[in-house]
Amino acid sequence: MKYQIKGDPFPVVICTLEGQESVNCQKGAMAWMSPNMQMSTNAGGGVGKMFSRAFSGESIFQNVYTAQGGPGEIAFASSVPGSILPFEISPQRSIVAQKHSYLAMSTGVNLSIFFQKRFGAGIFGGEGFIMQQFTGQGIAFLEFDGSIVEYQLAPGQSMLIDTGYLAAMDATCTMSIESISGIGNALFGGEGLFNTRVTGPGHVWLQTMPINAFAGALAPFIVSK
Repeated sequence: MKYQIKGDPFPVVICTLEGQESVNCQKGAMAWMSPNMQMSTNAGGGVGKMFSRAFSGESIFQNVYTAQGGPGEIAFASSVPGSILPFEISPQRSIVAQKHSYLAMSTGVNLSIFFQKRFGAGIFGGEGFIMQQFTGQGIAFLEFDGSIVEYQLAPGQSMLIDTGYLAAMDATCTMSIESISGIGNALFGGEGLFNTRVTGPGHVWLQTMPINAFAGALAPFIVSK
C-alpha cells in the first residue's frame, strides 16, 4: 500500500492499493474512493475483539475496503483539526495511543484495548486509563488533536505530561499517574490534580490541543438557547 497525507489543519490520508489489497478503517472515516473499492463490514475477530474496540472508544464493527479488478484509491479524513501520522507496526514494535485515535490500518495490524496496570492510573488517569494498542505487522494511520511534538526517551528517562496531551508512545514505555504537589497548587493552579509520568525507553508523541481542552476553551463563548 502506498499513501500520502495532505491538508492542514484538516488532514486526509490518501491510500493507493494494489488489486485485491484491503484496508480497515473506523466507522465514518472514508472520505472518497475510486469506484472499484468494495466495502464489507464485519466484527473483525469475534466477540472479544468487538468489546475490546468498544471499550477503547471505537465502533464495535469495522469497515474493510478492497480494491477489485485492479489498483484502487481511498481517502480517510480526520474528524477534528489536527494531525494524521503513519505508524509502522511490527512484532518488534507496537504502539499505545489515546482513545479514538484509530483512523485506518492495513489488514495485518490488530487493535486491542490497553489498560494501565497501576490502580492509580485507572482511577485518576482520565483518558490515560483506557488506551488503544496496535500490534501485528503493517501500517496504522492514527489521528491526533492539534500538532504533534515528538521525544525519544532513554531508559529511565521520564517526562511529566498534563492529562490528555499524551497522544501515543512505544509500548516499551511505562506510564503512571502523579498528584500535583501542594494543596494550593492543586486547588488554585488551574492545571488539574494529576499529571502523567511517561518513562522510557521509547518514543513519545504529544498533541498540542486535546479536543477536550479545545472544547473547554470554546465553552464560555457558546450561548445556549
